[in-house]
This record gives sequence, structure tokens and C-alpha cells, in this order.
Amino acid sequence: MSEKKLQVIPLGGLGEFGMNMTAIRYGEDMIVIDCGMMFPEAELLGVDLVMPDLTFLKENQEQLRALILTHGHEDHIGAVPYFLQEIDVPVYGTAFTLALVDRRLEEYEFEEEPRFHQVKAKEILEIGPFKVEFIHVTHSIVSALALAITTPAGVIIHTGDFKVDPTPTDNELFDLHTLADYGKRGVLLLLSDSTNADRTGYTESERAVKPRMEEIFNRADQKVVVAAFSSSIHRIQLILDLSQEMGRRVAVIGRSMVSVTEIAHSLGLLEIPDGILVRPQDVEEMPAGKVTVLISGTQGEPMSALSRVAVDNHKHISVNHGDTVVLSSRIIPGNEKAIFRMIDHISRRGADVLYGSMNPPLHVSGHGSIEELKLVLNLVRPRYFMPIHGEYRQLSKHARLAEHLRFAGLEDTFLMESGDVLEIDHHGARKAGKVTVGRVCIDSGSVDDVVQEMVIRDRRHLSEDGIVLPIIAINRHSGRMETLPEIVSRGFALAEDGSDFLQQARQVVAKTLEGSNAEEKTDWGVVKEKVRADLKRYITKQTSRRPLIMPVVLEV
Repeated sequence: MSEKKLQVIPLGGLGEFGMNMTAIRYGEDMIVIDCGMMFPEAELLGVDLVMPDLTFLKENQEQLRALILTHGHEDHIGAVPYFLQEIDVPVYGTAFTLALVDRRLEEYEFEEEPRFHQVKAKEILEIGPFKVEFIHVTHSIVSALALAITTPAGVIIHTGDFKVDPTPTDNELFDLHTLADYGKRGVLLLLSDSTNADRTGYTESERAVKPRMEEIFNRADQKVVVAAFSSSIHRIQLILDLSQEMGRRVAVIGRSMVSVTEIAHSLGLLEIPDGILVRPQDVEEMPAGKVTVLISGTQGEPMSALSRVAVDNHKHISVNHGDTVVLSSRIIPGNEKAIFRMIDHISRRGADVLYGSMNPPLHVSGHGSIEELKLVLNLVRPRYFMPIHGEYRQLSKHARLAEHLRFAGLEDTFLMESGDVLEIDHHGARKAGKVTVGRVCIDSGSVDDVVQEMVIRDRRHLSEDGIVLPIIAINRHSGRMETLPEIVSRGFALAEDGSDFLQQARQVVAKTLEGSNAEEKTDWGVVKEKVRADLKRYITKQTSRRPLIMPVVLEV
């Protein structure tokens, strides 16, 4: 092997949920796998989306050969528009995945048309020194792929997101044979999904949802409203098929649900029985027992279709006494409050709301549990192993699952975090430094509205300690104060003896101005800074609080 080094660099998705993105570099050539976003935590006030920091890729743009997408979930494709505005490279993915990306690109403006290349499972692609084979895997979204990347240093297997579903609803089985084949020939490195590494046993098949749904449809004598992830094409197919069996018409509600359904249907991935669809505006005129509503908004997002229905604020659909509402989805950690608030609203309207864990289930995970992760490890038998996709506890659990392979050729397992560099050459593998990674926070879904760390810090500051505005009126000719300064506060409660405290605060500002020399008084910047410092000292001493202080100087 030549002296060129192989580097694997996770740029997001390790030690966190979402923002999945990995760079693979050999010599002067690099490919990137996935480019996902994540939804913000509660402390990122006012932020709508979180994207990965692309500094490393921008610095090495001339080495970048391709962006390869494993499947169409937001945590794998959500940041592609942001990526393509900064970096122009070909994008490879299945027809369905690229159609979902294209739908997101409509909101953005590009100088040049993005270069999309459709690929299929079993196809082999040559990109620079990399030979990439696409391997079909089962997941909660259709057209999901794993990648076998042959490099001059050896083969890397990247599983993407997967579960090993023995009875997928579309009968497209996980291609374990190809994985096993690579395992026999020798795999240098395995990168494997760790999302459910803390769940014992096997993840249930997508077919496990059918008995519960049949029971719901058989029992319901009024409207059935089913909320599901719009990307769950198998689940949507099940609802359409059951509705047809029960003689119900189906209304599809919610922007994402409508567009993804259209995309899947146009690509032949979803069969819509003739005459089953009904316009949303016609639902209220139909007998309730003859209608199914397929709706988006499973996570209680404030403006989603289901949230609006829950508070009777949807122009076409309402939930009435005796209706059945089904949340066929998981509760994503962090969204519990919003979801339960929405369920409360629906329950107040007399509907029967079904959600959470049940047996048979309303929802099954798309990620493999411990036994499936072990199966992939045993088939691939890599020389090196690096768990990906998950928080640190899951990566750590997954790493432990590989211990038994020590006797079967596994030399080392690497527990990495986003930004760590794994370097492999003929001497072996090692962690070799870090690259710049991080988050870019975006307001209102527009790439132009990047929120700096300072802005978020100020928002947090305001939310915790409030704001105080000392307003000073100064005569522009004499430089003297016309009246005692006014003090306005928001989100900051004055001390119990409010008037005294306020009076003294005004005196502090007045004293600061009186103690300033003539030159300082003509420089508003200096005046503001002095007032801010003295008032801050006074308020902190009196209240132990640190509100944001913003002096305002008015010339009169």
C-alpha cells in the first residue's frame, strides 16, 4: 500500500441525535455520506433548525468529489440545501431520496442547477479512488441503502440507518447476502447505526402494526384520524389498504403528507386504490363512518395539521365526539409536552386517542435492536469497528457488543465523537486529531437567517434575567440632563420596595452622568458604557440578578 492515508471523519451524528454526516478521505480525494439536520433543544430559544458546521468541507472543497445519501429522513438529508448553497458537488441517491431533497430545494435559490444522480441497490459507482456499491437495507422509510466503499486501503461498510426486517411489507428483503459476501472477502472498517443499541432483542417487523390497525378500523364507527410520519410509506400503504377493505374514503391532510404521498405514488412506491381519495373540503359532508383522515403533525408542532385540528382551527377537518385518533409514531424525546398538550385538546372534544406502547403495537422502530446489530457485526467481521448515529451511551453499548469479535479478527473498536479523525494506513488505525465541527442555528427555516451564538446567549439572558432600559435625556447644547433618568424594565421584577429601588437606580444613573467630564458627555458611546457598568453593579448588589442593561440616550 502506498503512503496515502485513509481518513474517516464524522462531522455530525456521533454523541448527538441528528446532523448525520461523515467524510471519507483517501489522499487528496474525499466523499461525504449524508448531510442531516437536527431539531433544536429547548435552550436554543427561537431557533427552528440546526445544521452542521461546514467549515472543514469548505476548507477542503477542491478534494470533495461527491455527496452520497443513504436515505430520505431529515436527519440524513435536511441540511442538503444549506450544503449545496456553499459547495457544488454531484449528489447521489435513490430516486425517492433525491425527490425528497428536491422538494426541500424549492424553498431556496441556486445560481446553478444541483447535479443529482440516481442510483439503485446493487449498482456500483466509481468516484475517484472509491468504488461504492449500494446495498438494500430495511428501515422505516423506503429506498434505504447501506454502502460498501472499496478504497485502496480496504473496504469500508457504512450501514446507514437499518433494521433487519424479515417480513417487510414491500417484500424487499435486507440484502444480508452482499454484506456477508464482503465479510468473507475481508472488511477493513464497519460504521454501523447505534440508535437502538440499548434495546434488547429484535425490533418488530413493520407487519406487526397491521393487527392493531385492523382492530382499530373494525371497532371504529365514526371518523378514523391516523397521524403518521409522512416518510413512512409502508404505514401509509397499510392505512390506504385497510380503508379500502372497510369501505372508507381517505383524505390526505398536511403539506408534507400530501407531497411525500405524491412523490411515492409517482415513483411506483405507493399504490393508491382507484377512487379512494377524497378532497379535504368534502370530508365534513360525508358520513363519519365512511372516512379515514391521514394527517401529518405527530410531534405536536405548533402549526402542523394535527395541532390545528386539535384546537378546531383547521379549515376542513374537525374532531368530534366518538371519533378515533391514532398516533402511529414514536414520541421523539423533547417533544413530550407539545404532544401531550395536543392529545389533551383532542380528548376534550370527546375523541378516543390512541398513542404510546401497546401490544400489538401502533408503531415500530426503524432501527435494529441488539440482536440485529450483533448479526451485522457477525456477518461483516471487520478489522476495525466504529459505531455511528447515536448519543454517546448508545455508541458505547454498541462498542461493547463487538467485544466477542476480538477472537475473530477485530483488532480495535473506536468510540469517536463528531470532529474526531480516524486515520488508517499500513501501520494500523488510530485517532489522529480533530477537525472543526459544530452547529449552525437557523431561524424561520431560511438559510440566510443564521443565528450567531451571541444572539442565542442574549435570548437566554433575556429569558432568565430580563432587560433594563435606562433612558437619559441630554440637552445637546449644554450636555446637561433635562430631567432625572427614566428606567423601564421587562422580565425583571423590581425589588419589593419597588419605588425606593427604582428611585435609587435613577440616582445611580444621574450620579454617573454628573461624575463624567465634558468630553465624555459628548461621546454617547462612553456615556452608555459608564451608565451600564454602574447600574449593573448596583442592581447585582441589591438583587443578585444580572439583567441585560441597554442605556438609551436621547438628545433634546
